[in-house]
Amino acid sequence: MPLLDIRNLTIEFHTGTDSFRAVDDVSLQLAAGETLCLVGESGCGKSVTALSIARLVSTPPARYVRGEIFLNGQDVLRMSKAELRQIRGGVVSYVFQEPSSSLNPVHRVGNQIREALKLHRPQAATDDEVVRLLKLVEISAPESRRRDYPHQMSGGMQQRVMIAMALASEPKLLIADEPTTALDVTIQAQIMELLRELRQRLGMSMLLITHNLGIVGDVADHVAVMYAGQVVESAPAPALLQRPLHPYTKALMQSVPKLGSGHQRLQSIPGTVPSPDAIPTGCRFHPRCPVAKPECTKQPPALIEVEAGRQARCPFTRD
Repeated sequence: MPLLDIRNLTIEFHTGTDSFRAVDDVSLQLAAGETLCLVGESGCGKSVTALSIARLVSTPPARYVRGEIFLNGQDVLRMSKAELRQIRGGVVSYVFQEPSSSLNPVHRVGNQIREALKLHRPQAATDDEVVRLLKLVEISAPESRRRDYPHQMSGGMQQRVMIAMALASEPKLLIADEPTTALDVTIQAQIMELLRELRQRLGMSMLLITHNLGIVGDVADHVAVMYAGQVVESAPAPALLQRPLHPYTKALMQSVPKLGSGHQRLQSIPGTVPSPDAIPTGCRFHPRCPVAKPECTKQPPALIEVEAGRQARCPFTRD
């Protein structure tokens, strides 16, 4: 049984008299001890999907139209508020993007980590455990740095503190939502390496959300590519990176800078992700697709199994 099993999840947002679907018929699975990367441009529904796992999407304005979310064998969408408080942090923890906006600026970082310990492991809410967690995320001089305020730390160190807070409750699933946003390239690499090592050392599962396929290869076991609220391709990471099938996945791969390419112009995807209230008919990617055919504008494609363990939302993947 997978640790996380999302089945046909559909989420709508209501604005006055209008409604639109931010997540449409999404199904994902994540086994214990593995890493799933959810990839796509901003506005594709990745963060809403991730927040729904612990039912953190506010209702209203959102509404869970249909689907099921099983986490550690329990149906999240049927849980009471008390049960949700137990899984939030206890089973699944989040590392959000922009750590400077997630940390409380008027409290020392050690006290913020201790607060997470008090909620989920009160017997371990000690200075020694705070120091151990800071060491775990490779913050130097943790005995003194635990007394720092967030503004006294760099962006990379703030993100390490956020990871320490997420690990304080010893979750089975860590969700990292664009954890390297606003960090320079060197620090990005350090944070990704840290997450990879921690996942292996602690034996937890990880859901990594990113728009950059360039960082997926060293981390992911499986990759799901989202576009306009739908999964358009799903495959084991090595297979997807070696031979992407969906035109959108191919376009994302081509937009990643490559070492040794000289002064070759970087390819980009024309246009933008459609607004959820202005989804085109037929294939949602067809206005931006370089290989679109007339029939792509009419019939919405289904997510079909193209090969064993590989799915794609395009009938022309073998063309």
